Amino acid sequence: MTEVTRDSFCRRTRREFLWQAGGGFTALPLLSMLSGDGFLAKQAVAADGTAQFVNPLAPKPPHFAPKAKSVIFLFMYGGPSHIDTFDYKPSMYGMDGKTIDVKTFGRGGHKNKGRIVEPKWKFKQYGQCGKWVSELFPHVATCVDDIAFLHSMTADSPIHGSAMLMMNSGKIISGAPALGSWVNYGLGSVNENLPGFVVMLDKTGGPISGAKNWSSGYMPASYQGVNVRSEGVPILDLRLPDGMTRSAQRRLIDRLQEKNRQHQLRQLDNSDLAARIASYELAYKMQQHAPEAVDLADETEKTQKLYGYDQPRTQDFARKCILARRLVERGVRFIQVYSGGNHNDANWDAHGDLEKNHNYHAGNTDQPIAGLLKDLKQRGLLDSTLVVWGGEFGRQPTAEYAKGTGRDHNAYGFTMWMAGGGIKGGVSVGTTDELGSAAVEKPMHVKNLHATILHQMGLDPNQLSYFYGGLDQKLVGVEHVEPIEDII
Repeated sequence: MTEVTRDSFCRRTRREFLWQAGGGFTALPLLSMLSGDGFLAKQAVAADGTAQFVNPLAPKPPHFAPKAKSVIFLFMYGGPSHIDTFDYKPSMYGMDGKTIDVKTFGRGGHKNKGRIVEPKWKFKQYGQCGKWVSELFPHVATCVDDIAFLHSMTADSPIHGSAMLMMNSGKIISGAPALGSWVNYGLGSVNENLPGFVVMLDKTGGPISGAKNWSSGYMPASYQGVNVRSEGVPILDLRLPDGMTRSAQRRLIDRLQEKNRQHQLRQLDNSDLAARIASYELAYKMQQHAPEAVDLADETEKTQKLYGYDQPRTQDFARKCILARRLVERGVRFIQVYSGGNHNDANWDAHGDLEKNHNYHAGNTDQPIAGLLKDLKQRGLLDSTLVVWGGEFGRQPTAEYAKGTGRDHNAYGFTMWMAGGGIKGGVSVGTTDELGSAAVEKPMHVKNLHATILHQMGLDPNQLSYFYGGLDQKLVGVEHVEPIEDII
């Protein structure tokens, strides 16, 4: 064994260290791009040396004919206020500052009364459907005939961490696979060179709970989300170490594959070696294909203006939305784009100054979101791409503090919307009470939202399961859950 001195260790670059540690945690995101050739085609049997090897991300037939091929989930982290965006409450105007009896439950705990904060933006009707939309979203308002609004969403937690996990994985505790993991587990991937599940975070950072929100949980790491950056190097640590060429990289992989085949013939445990080879093989492919996927050089000036990419205010989110469309075109199954990161007013969590917070975040995202919907539609992709918008919960109709316009969290009733992928446009389903404090007509749980997404992708939410811990685990839980039929 070659002696490793302290000096030689210190001279190693970070990239060399990560390359040589490829079988460890740094390799896990790369496993989500297991393809149908390379190492996997040559590994004819599984790690036990007997059973036939099955590529975990090989394309699988859906349970029935799907309406959608891909999902773009636009996640407004922090909880946008439904009564200030898409859930019009005309009776609240003129009630500002009035203390009323209303039951609320948020970060401040259970309360039985509160001071009304009337909506801070005016609403207008748009489209043939006559949908009321606030001044916060004038661009999205032009797309209402393609959107189904869900006004009576409910969740189990008014706390960011657990509510985020529920919206992303169906559970309020960590350890469960994310929605994107379930989609790729159920359908596999049609792309051999890019992840099947991509996450793009806000420039201010990731959300609370971090990578748990796109984890594969108890499923293999091949199904977990991969963080793709919209600028610079798209996927970190893909560059070759200094001095290594592509041909040398290929020879290294071939040598490891031969060693792996010898392990199989001798019926030796090859699981660690297999993971290492897979990471190298996939890195080899992504070095070529990932940079092209995120390069906007071939996007026309007209397209860039449609998304607001030419404006400093909207450029960041516009870039992510354009990349989401490009990834859909390249066969990526599930893309999640975050608006808002970090804490406090870096996201939609408007506890203090509601107007400052929502003007900022809506102004950053309104035109890019509308551009995405219009671009998908004109390219003939909206019919096969399901777009989902919303946060982990909504906000209360009453003020959280004695002074100010901030609203507390509201998981009793809030708004999300869906478009494309076989969803009816120009419809609104469910209602909250006259103050927007709780769902009263057709309450819909997060599980119903998840069931609808799976259904549109051709998966039966009550049949899609993964055996773990002695149980057939399901995204929607053990009880039967119906998709939201009113919008299908």
